[in-house]
Amino acid sequence: MTGRNAIVTGGARGIGAAVVRRFVEEGATVTIGDVLHGEGGELAAGLGAAARFAPLDVTDADSWAAAVATAEEAYGPVSVLVNNAGILEVGGIEDQEPESFRRVTDVNLYGAWLGVRSAIPSLRRAGGGVVINMSSAAGLMGYAGLGAYAASKWGLRGLTKTAALELAPDGVRVCSLHPGPIRTPMTAGMGEEMVAGQPTARYGTAEEVAAMAVFVAAEALYSTGCEFVIDGGATTGSAMLGDRL
Repeated sequence: MTGRNAIVTGGARGIGAAVVRRFVEEGATVTIGDVLHGEGGELAAGLGAAARFAPLDVTDADSWAAAVATAEEAYGPVSVLVNNAGILEVGGIEDQEPESFRRVTDVNLYGAWLGVRSAIPSLRRAGGGVVINMSSAAGLMGYAGLGAYAASKWGLRGLTKTAALELAPDGVRVCSLHPGPIRTPMTAGMGEEMVAGQPTARYGTAEEVAAMAVFVAAEALYSTGCEFVIDGGATTGSAMLGDRL
């Protein structure tokens, strides 16, 4: 990824931080966008000249404009955007408050839409590039109790495919990543029962998602509008009747 200039949202910790580290290892320059100023600044400082931190509220257009400007001033036009920022709030459809639903969709879906919109001029100045939208296994199947989260991640699939069509003339590819259960701060309270029934019966690591992000950004050059799944087989189907066959 030498010569690539990236913005990674939600880059201060978890999957985002793993993507940032791996991109820098592969030769990219990275602007870390996050509302976690302390953690984001510390991560950038530890990575040296190849990384910068930019305070970024993905739901705010002015914040996006400032982050893109920071990336361009430090390293030139942006050629990789990773829309990774996301939140999760648990609640059944009947029980979840409307404000909670809107918080989740504002960050996970509107924030990514605003990111694509904000980065387009810079991607054009770069002569093309790639947008990676961090969806989820919950963007491929339903999850009881995660209506807002699943709706946002399914919506991100539609945004990905639409953006892939619209930005292809500019040489910009747009793909979505779909992690399953990954051990991060977001999943810290979840038990092993979450992964017991899937083919690879363990939690994934943030580094495994980051490896896929590098592949999509630097190797999958004939892929756009595509969905790349990193889920231990969680979305493959059910094996509950397998022992009766």
